[in-house]
Amino acid sequence: MNIKVRYFAAFREATGIATEILETSAATPAALFSECSARHAALQNYSASLVAVNDEMSDWETRLTDGDEVLFFPPVAGG
Repeated sequence: MNIKVRYFAAFREATGIATEILETSAATPAALFSECSARHAALQNYSASLVAVNDEMSDWETRLTDGDEVLFFPPVAGG
């Protein structure tokens, strides 16, 4: 299936790109992030990060389907 992946903030800096379309068999955002980490070694662990599927905040175990758009947001620190 084809999934559009969008990276934000530190993830965009780590990958050097904002968006890519991947052909994948990843069933969940967690599996997709692992696949993206293998492609982009600078990506960090997703444990404190957020994910959205089709512009809705989602769980890392949400089922993906062909044509989905997945957005990865790194942890945000602030004061």
